[in-house]
Amino acid sequence: MAHFYLSEDQPPVEPGARITVSGPEARHAVTVSRVAVGERITVGNGSGFVASGVIVSAEPTQFVVEVDEVVTTPAASPAIWLAQALAKGDRDEYAVQQATELGVDGVIPWSAQRSIVKWEGAKVRKGHERWSAIVREATKQSVRPWIPEVADLASTQVLATLAAETRMLVLEPTAELALSALEPDDRDIVLVVGPEGGIVPAELSRLQAGGAELVRLGDTVLRTSTAGPAALAVLSAKLGRW
Repeated sequence: MAHFYLSEDQPPVEPGARITVSGPEARHAVTVSRVAVGERITVGNGSGFVASGVIVSAEPTQFVVEVDEVVTTPAASPAIWLAQALAKGDRDEYAVQQATELGVDGVIPWSAQRSIVKWEGAKVRKGHERWSAIVREATKQSVRPWIPEVADLASTQVLATLAAETRMLVLEPTAELALSALEPDDRDIVLVVGPEGGIVPAELSRLQAGGAELVRLGDTVLRTSTAGPAALAVLSAKLGRW
């Protein structure tokens, strides 16, 4: 089963039904991936529904799948969100891509004080669209039933407010508590990763005042592009996802 495609407006169906996929997704499937009648593929709607079946029609603008198997996966609970600081050299984008493949449920672009990259003016919309595209493609690559949500650009104050509503874990190399020693509960988790220069003390204090906990991964300092995915792997094991 080499191909997985997303059709976000596709409602769940039963085996025996037919699904028609059109638009850019179909054009890519037929003209680039060259899927053909008789091939077996999967189609998801990004909201938990995934159908498998055989292509019965393939045209440049659409293809049709006859469904023989359906799976509906509930959203993960507690959810894990990654608040990723904007970073230079596409390192934030790499973190978002890897986190999506590893199972993150949502990402929050964070404008940290030491973020060299800034989303301002038209860059706010452009950056959000770029992260959304990365998340979507990584979802397809990893054959995930749910597309992670990309939240609006957040300030430190917004994160501090969110800390009161969730279990916020801030990665900080000097923290006493190791992430691997954390005891999970039923609260949604927001994992906060700073930029390459680290999180400034004032930001740490503000987040802690909102209810955030400081945690460390180990004795080494990871790049911002690596820290989030590594921490996500630890949390996935702690929560029994893996």
